[in-house]
Amino acid sequence: MTIKVKRFHIEPMGKPRMTQRDVWKKRPAVLRYRAFKDYLNDNSKGFKLPDKFTILFCVPFPKSYSKKKCKELFLKPHQEKPDVDNMLKAIMDAGIGRNDDKNVYCVKMKKVWSYKPSIFIIT
Repeated sequence: MTIKVKRFHIEPMGKPRMTQRDVWKKRPAVLRYRAFKDYLNDNSKGFKLPDKFTILFCVPFPKSYSKKKCKELFLKPHQEKPDVDNMLKAIMDAGIGRNDDKNVYCVKMKKVWSYKPSIFIIT
């Protein structure tokens, strides 16, 4: 069995709650989410989200954190917002080579602090 890793060089984000108003009212969170989905789909050519996978969300440090604090937190669990389940919803709704996510039956998720924002999908 070979392990495949797909990396997306984008800051992970949670799926925002959307309403009918978002069709005409261009809220910044919704615009950011749509750009996020477009990036994932544009950069996933030849990759299809499998039925079972592990996903690692690497969340960047805020600019206000000191170098010392960043060094201490590097690859440690990220226990702040956005929630990991909302981050997964954003990935699943983006599609990434799928029209429907009903066949996905097993997902292992983790979010950690990192210097560079990334999303890794490991199959």
